[in-house]
Amino acid sequence: MSSTNQKIRIIGAIAALASLALALSCRGFFVNPTWASITIQPPSPAVAVGYTQTLSAWGTDTDGNRSQITDNLVWSLSDASNGGTVATLSSAGLLTGVAVGTVTVTASSEGISATATATVAEEVATMTITPPTESVTDDGTQYATFTVTSGSSNITSLVTLTPYQNGSPVTSGISCGYQLVATDGFQDCSVTSGLVQSGSQTFSIVVTYAGYTGTSQVAATLTVNAQ
Repeated sequence: MSSTNQKIRIIGAIAALASLALALSCRGFFVNPTWASITIQPPSPAVAVGYTQTLSAWGTDTDGNRSQITDNLVWSLSDASNGGTVATLSSAGLLTGVAVGTVTVTASSEGISATATATVAEEVATMTITPPTESVTDDGTQYATFTVTSGSSNITSLVTLTPYQNGSPVTSGISCGYQLVATDGFQDCSVTSGLVQSGSQTFSIVVTYAGYTGTSQVAATLTVNAQ
């Protein structure tokens, strides 16, 4: 009987050692995921002089999961080329515009970092887009040309023109971008052939500018006619 009890104790001890070894092995095998990449949101921050914008950092870990980074996150600002006068950035990611210009924002966590170019724009209360209406034929060769001014200042190169239809952005078929010919700057909105199959369609070309403090949307009307 004593021999049987001793065998049971030995078997129990072996089982306990096996369980401990398995637990240690699992701990060594399952490694906590780390950041594989980081992105800054918004990806192209823009703020007017004297105004603020809160930035956030999002990470994708080695398991492919994406989440906002709130711990062990360090924000930094590279403003050496401008004497440190374009913007300030708090440890919580609050960007404050100080003077017109651009600056590089960096977010770092666990040895991984991301950068974004932040733009600080001059504050304006009014904007005008010219012409207010434009019409083109959908043959793949025509484009509408617009300029944007604030008072006597031409701010065409500083704004973004976005085509909208029925209140939603148009993601394909119309693209707008800044062009510089000699000393004349403008934005053209080109139309892809086949966008309008018959008749005509109307789009709004909406102006956005980081320094705009007005409450009314500024936009032009673009009519696209089928061939």
